[in-house]
Amino acid sequence: MGILKEIFDCFMSQAERERKAVDALITRRILEEKRTNKNQMKLLLLGAGESGKSTFIKQMRIINGRGYSDEDKKAFAELVHQNIVTSMHNLIDAMVKLQISYKLESNYESAEKVREVQVRDIHTPQDFIPLVSCIHDLWNDEGLQECYDRRREYQLSDSTKYYLEELERIEEECYMPTLQDILRVRIPTTGILEYEFKIKKVIFRMVDVGGQRSERRKWIHCFENVTSILFLAALSEYDQVLTEEGNTNRMVESKCLFQTILDSPWFDSSSVILFLNKKDLFAEKITKSHLADYFPEFDGPKSDYDAAAEFVVEMFLENVQKKNFYHHFTCATDTENIRIVFQVVRDTLISNAIDAFRLN
Repeated sequence: MGILKEIFDCFMSQAERERKAVDALITRRILEEKRTNKNQMKLLLLGAGESGKSTFIKQMRIINGRGYSDEDKKAFAELVHQNIVTSMHNLIDAMVKLQISYKLESNYESAEKVREVQVRDIHTPQDFIPLVSCIHDLWNDEGLQECYDRRREYQLSDSTKYYLEELERIEEECYMPTLQDILRVRIPTTGILEYEFKIKKVIFRMVDVGGQRSERRKWIHCFENVTSILFLAALSEYDQVLTEEGNTNRMVESKCLFQTILDSPWFDSSSVILFLNKKDLFAEKITKSHLADYFPEFDGPKSDYDAAAEFVVEMFLENVQKKNFYHHFTCATDTENIRIVFQVVRDTLISNAIDAFRLN
């Protein structure tokens, strides 16, 4: 047989030899990739902008990865300071838009001082500390508090209140961000970010992509070999509109995006896990902002968290036909909540993988 092969190879053209070599290389690489992917799960993190995807990735690093060293934490101080100044700019602009007056006359001057500082110029504590006195005065002003209470009418970071109530600690020159500070930092995701961690000999590769409309065209590059879709929807956004389009309700946008993902043939064999996130903010907001004002189909009582949450779940699930579909209520800034939820998710994914292996 070996002699016949040698004789046959002598009559092969150079092109045929090259084609055969390429085929052998491709086959070898496919087999290598299958071996690599056998103990690997690719989790694609999707959702509209500001749904909490990046916070979820940070939690995975804290819970399952290397966490954050002191050096890592120090690097977030600049971002925290910038987030605070950005929030103050948004509040000051909203005061004008909503025609709300400051209670103290002196705060008009404080607002002007803060507003004239560019966020991109805040790099060191020395850039931030001179603004702190003005920020304190503004945050304690009754007029600005009224403006904050009307935050659904304009764009404002969910972390605003948290940071401003921690200002005495954050304004210290030797300020070291805590894990909670890091989790609450807002940095819009552009492009594609990956985070890999290993649990029980299984490699989890979590892929985070930007949720803003301008970023979604990049998603298709991540769609191959996806074990599971982790879709985040912010419960608290039922009474808010998009940053990109002021007339579109954020929850409606999130639901439409979720349905698009469900309908995609790319994910026919992928499980889908829906995280209804920001349950803490939803519980706080539902006591003041009636769900029926934005979703008239809701006929439950006012200020009832359970009834409102159940309505949102049913709204998202109404067209779900997938067998491997799961949902969880989450608070992405609560490490213990995410630890428990992801443990359930992890065990479910591993169990599904074992079942699929047995079938094959």
